[in-house]
Amino acid sequence: MKRYSLRHLSDAVLARALVAAVAGECASTADALAHVAEFDSRKLYRPAGYSSMYAYCLGGLHMSEDMAYKRIQAARAARRFPAILQLVARGRLHLSAVCLVAPHLNEDTADELLVAATHKTKAEVVLMLAQRFPQPDVPQIVRAITTISQTLRTDELAPGQVQVPDELALAVGPATESATPEAARPQLPAPLAPTLPVPDRSRVKPLAPQRFAVQFTMSQSAHDKLRHVQELLGHQVASGDLAQIFERALDALIPQLEKRKFAATSTPRPRREAHPSDNARHIPAHVRRAVWKRDEGQCTYRSDDGHRCEERKGLQFDHILEVARGGEASVSDIRLRCHAHNQLEAERTFGSEFMRHKRIAAEEARAARRARAAATQEAGNRTSALLTPPEASP
Repeated sequence: MKRYSLRHLSDAVLARALVAAVAGECASTADALAHVAEFDSRKLYRPAGYSSMYAYCLGGLHMSEDMAYKRIQAARAARRFPAILQLVARGRLHLSAVCLVAPHLNEDTADELLVAATHKTKAEVVLMLAQRFPQPDVPQIVRAITTISQTLRTDELAPGQVQVPDELALAVGPATESATPEAARPQLPAPLAPTLPVPDRSRVKPLAPQRFAVQFTMSQSAHDKLRHVQELLGHQVASGDLAQIFERALDALIPQLEKRKFAATSTPRPRREAHPSDNARHIPAHVRRAVWKRDEGQCTYRSDDGHRCEERKGLQFDHILEVARGGEASVSDIRLRCHAHNQLEAERTFGSEFMRHKRIAAEEARAARRARAAATQEAGNRTSALLTPPEASP
């Protein structure tokens, strides 16, 4: 604790020490960005047991969400334009400035923009970018978005039940407030999209043990459905309590999603013997159910130090022994893997270059299918227009 007790320092010494400490922090930040950039480039988060660089920063490096987001974004920009690291190390650019200019950097603009952002505050950088990359005026519209207190009015949706904290009600603003259209909102840079979460307007906020506040905006049709559900439930849910309705809706939705994802059912059909002509990659329903239960709906990859990947979204049923090498769709030969670790295992088996060409070929095939679908749709539209009789003149 004595290290952080500075009361004995004179004013002059304290001032010099503060400048030195901040300079050291800038240098260490640049070092951290360089390490993050290289670690991310090599995808070393995968063998460490994480599905993305963002997940590794949170779980492995114990960063906050904002800290991880800024450092990954700045590190990826620095990987493309290494001059950023020197500017950060010298205290000429802060991370917020780097993240703001990153989407606009290219070979033609990088030098000029980095110089223009030097020693500027975040607000000044925002203004500079608005001058250099002007956006169209926001249309003069009033969106039908009410405050939370209006959306959850106790005399309409849940009489006598709903209590809304003031800070949540103020988060949306009055119903007549002009809203920013989707096109005018800051967009996540393309290189970050695969691994960084995109913020949205929905919020889940812990209030107390096992109690959460949920905030989101619903459409008119969703509101109509909610009112209809309240009417159908009648006295089954006291005063149309929204929390109970929401939980009942989740209870109804979960079985459908589980059935689609891993063939969950309370009345499984008798197993049928597989035929030699069956698709070798097809995984029977009973195998998917057993594997999902055994692996507890979580990626099974473990790093060398024993860390198990915590990913539970976008899981894939993976053959332990590859199908190309004779693998079968049995419970003992199937496991759950997230996309990142499925790819890692494939690269270890077949080589990274082979898998890179496979991904390119798959993307080209998807693009060709999209093009064919668009051409078919266009041809159908033309045919429909030719077959539609012209309207009679008045």
